[in-house]
Parts: sequence; C-alpha cells; structure tokens
Amino acid sequence: MSTPRPASQTAHSTRDATLHPRPQFQRQAWTNLNGTWNFRIDPGDSGLEAGWHQDPSVCDRSIEVPFCPENQLSGVAHTDFMPAVWYHRRIDLAPAWLAGRVLLHFGAVECRAFVNGISVGAHYGGSSSFSFDITDALQDGGGDLVVLARDDVRSGLQPGGKQSQRLHSHGPRLRSGPCPLAPGLDERGLAGHPRLRL
Repeated sequence: MSTPRPASQTAHSTRDATLHPRPQFQRQAWTNLNGTWNFRIDPGDSGLEAGWHQDPSVCDRSIEVPFCPENQLSGVAHTDFMPAVWYHRRIDLAPAWLAGRVLLHFGAVECRAFVNGISVGAHYGGSSSFSFDITDALQDGGGDLVVLARDDVRSGLQPGGKQSQRLHSHGPRLRSGPCPLAPGLDERGLAGHPRLRL
C-alpha cells in the first residue's frame, strides 16, 4: 500500500513545476508555466477594445495558475460572474529553444492569446486542446504573453456544461467562470518544433 502524498505534492499543486499534464508526451526540455501570473477581471469584456493586450500593466492582481479565479487556491476567490478575464506573464526562452518553431499549447479554454501585443491566435469552444505558433511574435527570445479568456455562461451562446446560470451553485451544476489555464513549455512539437504548453 502506498503512502498518500501531502496536498502540497499533488498534481494540482502549482509549486511543483515539473509535473507534465500528459507525462507520456513529456520531452527533455520542457518548462511548466503554472505559477503566479498577473491577472485582471474584465466585467464589461471591453479590455480588447481598450488595448489591454498591448499594455499588460493593467493586469494589476495576481493569480495562481492553473486554478480558476473562483477557487480559493487561485488567490482570487471571486465568485460572481466574469464574462472575461486577462492573464499576463513574461516568458524568456533559452537560445536552444529558438532553433525551431515555438508552439504555445493550451489544455482547454476559450481565449485569444497575444505575445508582445501581437495576436498569435484565438480559440472558440472551451473543451478541446489546441496550440498557437508564437515564434514570429517573440522578441529577443521572449516577451509578454497575454491571454484573454472568455466564458459568458449567461449569454446562452455557448454550452454551459456543469456551469450554473445562477449566482449560487445548485443541484449537480457548479458555478464557474473562465476556464483555468494549465501552462507549460515543451521542447518539441510536430515535426520537431519547440513547444510552449499553456
């Protein structure tokens, strides 16, 4: 019988950045992007129009990724509806990573991503994994990664899954907002390209 690991060592801990979300696909040079990010709630979903993707300093709070903003472990614990939220962090890659293409991978989230203010992709539908090639947006091997995550459950324009349209949880449906990010860096993508995993 194995001894249970302490809560601080479980797969959900942001403190252990060595945990790969899919260990069977882990490559030699891989970096997990879980941890503290800059964060901002966008209650009017107007940050894109206001240019927040070009000025990440507006993300004036912090959040522990990969936890969703409603979760106390995120450090935010905001339980009201949030149609849009913004995440920011600086990424700096080793020169060896820049020998090929750099791909930013997401587990599942409806979002738009920007590197150094340049749009690197958008994904609609928050239930499938996807990636963006961010190579051409990098400057000097890195830059500001900004993610706009959207999840307007009350709009009726997207599947709600287990999310409730009521403020407080009820029955088997849970109240949740924008999907949590689950980030990391990986050395090789398709055809041997470097990867960022988010």
